[in-house]
Amino acid sequence: MSSLINAKIMGGIGAILILIGGFIPYGGPIVSILGLVLLFIAVKTISELTKDKDIFSNYLMHFIFGILIIVAIVVIMLIAFGAAGGFTWISSLENADISDFESFWSYFSDIIGGCVVALIVGWILSIIAAIYLRRSYNSIAKHTKVSLFKTTGTVYFVGAITTIVLIGFLILLVARIIEIIAYLSLPDKLPEKQKKE
Repeated sequence: MSSLINAKIMGGIGAILILIGGFIPYGGPIVSILGLVLLFIAVKTISELTKDKDIFSNYLMHFIFGILIIVAIVVIMLIAFGAAGGFTWISSLENADISDFESFWSYFSDIIGGCVVALIVGWILSIIAAIYLRRSYNSIAKHTKVSLFKTTGTVYFVGAITTIVLIGFLILLVARIIEIIAYLSLPDKLPEKQKKE
């Protein structure tokens, strides 16, 4: 079995696991992580076969920025929680008299502000992550002649941009489905022209 066939199988299974992992209430994250590992192996294999290091390095940057999104959101929300008063703020809510907008804002302004900042930062980082994924998949499309990888990168990029208006999440779902088809559409071996290169 050739290495590209291995990449095809692992990439396809990995993409499927990441997709279904998001719909599994318990154990979903574990399924998604397993899928991510398989995708990493698939991308690394394709990068080595094509002798194009940028394929893997761009995918790695996509992953790193994905982690940064989580870290940034957690840090920003912790800062907002601390600015609001921390656990003392939670205790004060039990006896809070929130009868109008002014009193509501005085209690929740820091938390709301934190949510807005976290949303904007997460959105910007997700766009950057999508740019790197698009670069990686464009390179794979170029070397393997599977244009669906280019489509996946483009749809994923559009989805990242439009997540700010929520419809982007649906577009990202479509991108994940196309990604599965792209990996399963990989040829058993690289095109002859690519081999000579």
